[in-house]
Amino acid sequence: MQRNSFLLLIAVSFSFLTSAQVISPPEIKDPELRALQQQYIEDLKQLGADIVSIPTAYPFYLSRRLDIDEAQQKASDQRSIRFDRYQGKIILEVTGNYYAAYSANKMTPEQRSKETFDHIILPILKVEVPRFQNNRNIRAYAFEISHHVLGKVMGVSMERPENLLVVLPQQAAIRLVSAQDDNVRQAALLQGEINLNGKPVTIWLSGEGPQLTAQEPSADGEATAPSSTAAEVVRGGEEKNDSIQFKPIPKTLKPVDPPVPIRDTSPQALASLQAEHKDTLASIVKELDSQAHFIPYAAPSFIAFRKGIYLELSMNTNLSEAPVSSRYRLAALAFDDHLSHLIRPVLGYFKDDSQFDGLGFSATIHLATKPTANASSVAVEYFFPFKALRCYESYDCTGQQLIDSGTVLINGERVGLDLQVAEASGR
Repeated sequence: MQRNSFLLLIAVSFSFLTSAQVISPPEIKDPELRALQQQYIEDLKQLGADIVSIPTAYPFYLSRRLDIDEAQQKASDQRSIRFDRYQGKIILEVTGNYYAAYSANKMTPEQRSKETFDHIILPILKVEVPRFQNNRNIRAYAFEISHHVLGKVMGVSMERPENLLVVLPQQAAIRLVSAQDDNVRQAALLQGEINLNGKPVTIWLSGEGPQLTAQEPSADGEATAPSSTAAEVVRGGEEKNDSIQFKPIPKTLKPVDPPVPIRDTSPQALASLQAEHKDTLASIVKELDSQAHFIPYAAPSFIAFRKGIYLELSMNTNLSEAPVSSRYRLAALAFDDHLSHLIRPVLGYFKDDSQFDGLGFSATIHLATKPTANASSVAVEYFFPFKALRCYESYDCTGQQLIDSGTVLINGERVGLDLQVAEASGR
């Protein structure tokens, strides 16, 4: 009898621990999200159990509140797993506090983000994605994880919180956790959105991406150089223990660029750029038209796009495809067979990347076989920031990585574009 009571107590305790990680459905106000929370409550509880069983180097707690000290966290609500919305899409979100403190003097923001991603977010994805990858309701997985940073303010050592946000689309998450090829995994990660304290950062799985910098402003405004041999992560404010080794940062990398001011995208600013580069744009049309097939009535022009300024080049793209080919296949072939060959020649006309933000290629696709009267035409726009373009120009990034770093619109709607998958799909 006593043994049965003991087993019952264990079962009840386990049930409490697993449910303690999941937001209860009645607390969710959105009716659709509340229904999903109720429908998948058992899967969410099991996910909670899987997460709390993940070994971590430093204490990690699921939590509804970020940036609280560990003593307070132990007594706080640790239910955080829930369905939510992000940019109008349904996501599965996890929030929590990770009590590691990274040295601001020895680790760049990208390195700090990678540490938390490697030790907290990626292990969660590995137990989360297999359980929910066939759930058509979930469009993305989201994480808000707080960690700590050690630095100095006016010469005084201080510890401050930092919040890492990662949003990864469903298909990208599947490729990230299942692919064996590092390039495929990196391309999948680049499809997501990653912010550290509200500022975009890039996580390179190899630790050697082109975004790594040789300097970072410290908390008191002084530039500090990351260690060339190691970056340290500590808990509790002492910076001498538990060092974690990183690969040396190449000395040839440039210092961090100053913050980019908010771009003036007014009609006057666009007209000024157009006038300043008038001769250059004329040269591009004259010298590259034979391979670009520019549209005569749509001259290269500077346009405002997503709070930036892009030089848009409009052209005709001819493909020997059947009219029944999918628009994704056509977009992928247009990039590989036509536009990719123009990127380096066009970049050769611009040595200063500071005046505008990147290049936009607008392709009107024409098929060798005339489509039926009811078939709609396909117009694809590719917008690429200079940072990704220069990486591609120097052969440090693949075409897929360039696509993932930019924005692709098909007939005015933003899409994700996997070149290999789209081209292999046939029709």
